[in-house]
Order: sequence, then structure tokens, then C-alpha cells
Amino acid sequence: MKYSEMKYIEKPVSRIFFGTCIPLMTKGGDACDLLDHAFSLGITAFDTARCYGKAENSLGDWLKKRNNRESVVIQTKGGINGFLWRSRIKESCIRYDLKKSLEALGTDHTDIYLLHRDNTKVPVGDIVELLNSFVSDGRVRAFGGSNWSYKRIEQANEYAYAHGLQPFTVSSPNYGLAVMHKDPWGGGLVSVTGENKTAEREWYAGNQMPLTAWSCVGNGLFSGRFVSSDIRGAKRGMNLLAKKGFLYADNLERLRRAEILAERKGVTPLQIAASYIKAGDMNVYPIIGTGSKAHLSENVAALSITLTAAEAAWLDLRGEDPEAKV
Repeated sequence: MKYSEMKYIEKPVSRIFFGTCIPLMTKGGDACDLLDHAFSLGITAFDTARCYGKAENSLGDWLKKRNNRESVVIQTKGGINGFLWRSRIKESCIRYDLKKSLEALGTDHTDIYLLHRDNTKVPVGDIVELLNSFVSDGRVRAFGGSNWSYKRIEQANEYAYAHGLQPFTVSSPNYGLAVMHKDPWGGGLVSVTGENKTAEREWYAGNQMPLTAWSCVGNGLFSGRFVSSDIRGAKRGMNLLAKKGFLYADNLERLRRAEILAERKGVTPLQIAASYIKAGDMNVYPIIGTGSKAHLSENVAALSITLTAAEAAWLDLRGEDPEAKV
């Protein structure tokens, strides 16, 4: 496992976050065996959210049983949209969500706190002031936005710098090899993947803001449960929301190329997709949510795989096969 530093977090952060939005944990099940395995692989960073069912409770139970809170980095999120997808980016809702998250996790603070959605009608200065109050009272170390546009983050940080306040230092959009063509869940998801997101990627590469990326391996597209030529198998092997977001012809072509490159390198397509995430210039921390110990181990092993720029360009359909015979 590789580790890096994040501003305002006084402990190393593993380059992979374990994602807790999996059935075992959202239902509040005993995930100790799975989380022990993640920890044994060197994963010390865990992503969760107030809206992930009982995932915070499940993670909190493990923290209590293992007495390892000081050894892990917790990223949780609040402010998800409510009934009829109405915005909850207002002080009372955010305060409530943070309080409930800390209670469920059994801790007095979270290392990273993200607002799960944005509402551009709310003055960004009000949001920055509120998040800084959480830092001041010790309940939050670093904060940022999940599904926030980079322009809105810029505005927040301009306000923070102008007023001597702590800025946003973490962002969590979608990023990966597969392009998210449709919003699976609705309500303002943000992706930095695809040809039309070049400006976003250049911004993240330029400022090196940590990017904790969700759905980074295509919500099961690269899982190995089916091959690129088996469209029926893909339809059976991906859930309805995953199919809505990722099951498209161009992504199946990306899977086909991942299969070819995996055979050449003696690894799996999943590992190729995972290694693609770190092939660019952005400071990416992939969130890997899986109930499979084997898949988790595959993803960790992918950290040691290095793709060339030409291989990465071929995988995401920007270039030619670097090993094709002329």
C-alpha cells in the first residue's frame, strides 16, 4: 500500500479508500471480517455517508471492537438532497447530519467531511463559514465537496482566503476509465471523466487537490463477471443503476481493450481499470466499494501496475494500440 499526506489530516492516508456503500454495510451487518481484510492490506482510509443506510453504524461497530480510531482516516458526507430531491444545503440540515454521523460512527470527529451535493443558490461564503465552525469546535479536520463543480470550489476557496478561513481541500466527483453517460441516481452528480471534461481534469492536475473518486471502476463493468462480447451477461451482471450509468457501447469497447492489455501484462481487466485511475496527473484516491475480499485484493495489487501514457490513451479511446503492427 502507498500512503500520502492530506492537508489538515495529521496521519498518513492510504491511496485507496474503502467504500462502505455495499449491501452488507448499508443493512448494518457485521463487516468486521471484511474491514479487517481491508486493514490488513494497508487500507486505512474509509469512505461513508449519512445516506448510506446503516453503513456508518457498521463502520463504527468495527472501530469500537478494534479500538483503532486513531489509526484510520474517516471520510463521511452530509447534506444529501431530501424528499422529492429538495436541497438540504442549509445550516440546520448540515448540522443535523454531522451530529448523526458522529453518533453512528462512535467518534467525536471525522477526518474529512464532504457536502454530498451543492446548491448554487446558497451563498458559498455561508457554507465556508459553517464548515469552519465545525473545524473550530474540533468535529472536522478537513472538508470539501462531493459532486461539486470545480468552479464552485474555486469560489469557496476565494472566499476562504479573503477571510482568513480554512478552504476546501478535498473533492469527490466520479472519475475512472468508464464514462458515466447518464446520472444513475439523479440530483446533480458530477463527473470529471470523458472528452468534455478536459478543463476539469486540468484544474485538478494543476492544483493537486486530493480527489476521492467514486464509481471509479464502472460500477461492476470491469468486475470480471462478464466479458466485453457478452452483452447479455453484462445486463445480468450489472444492477439497474449501473447499467443506466455505464452500460454503453463505448464502455464495452474500453472493457475489450482492458481485457487485451490485461492478457499482455498477466493481470486482470479490473486491475487495468484500477491502474488507469493513477495514470494521469491528478491526485486521485479511488474509492473501492466491494464485498469481495478477492476484488479488494486485486485493486490493491493494481497500485503496482504502471501504464504508459500511450496505453492509457488507447484504453480510453483517445489513441491507437501502442503494440499494433504498422
